[in-house]
Amino acid sequence: MTEIDWLERWRQGRIGFHRETPHPALVAEWPTLRVAEDARVLVPLCGKSPDLRWLAARGHAVTGVELSSLAVEQFVAQSSEPVTRWETDDFACVRQDAVEIWCGDFFHFDLEPTVPFGAFYDRAALIALPAPARQRYALHLAQLIEPGRVGLLITLTHGDPERGPPFSVDAAEVERLLAPNFEVTCLDRGEAADDGVEESVWRLLRRGPRDAG
Repeated sequence: MTEIDWLERWRQGRIGFHRETPHPALVAEWPTLRVAEDARVLVPLCGKSPDLRWLAARGHAVTGVELSSLAVEQFVAQSSEPVTRWETDDFACVRQDAVEIWCGDFFHFDLEPTVPFGAFYDRAALIALPAPARQRYALHLAQLIEPGRVGLLITLTHGDPERGPPFSVDAAEVERLLAPNFEVTCLDRGEAADDGVEESVWRLLRRGPRDAG
């Protein structure tokens, strides 16, 4: 799965991973993280997910990062609220209400915000990436999140490591990729659906320098 492949999926509307309603695991588990209402939340590879507005409705300032400009435009078209636009060297950015989306390559996202991210949410980022990119993603995410900050991660397994996206990411891989920089806790592991897909929900707490490893 290359950047061109991803953009082509959006152009053709092959986005079966998209949900029209907030993800049930977000609704159920986000309150358990006890994230401050005014915390800024990072959402990598956000697409046009309604999860962004759900988080904003909880009082959070939400920053999404998405490669596809079609996804970004479809997101803002869902609301009649005014849109603010600006550009940086690597990103075309929009802001609508409490949600802003940076359109560009997540691996080039190195913003140092005045207000640091207080939390993050990954429903379709890690599992959207092929195996060679997942290690890079895990490291880049850790660089963006300060020690002591918490996040919610949703993964799935489907028994075919070559099929995707979404790709199958099992518990062992979650631990291998993220445990060096995060305390990893499995909050829920659902039963496999008829198609063999099993979803898992994780709490990730960014480690400090002394307890990383």
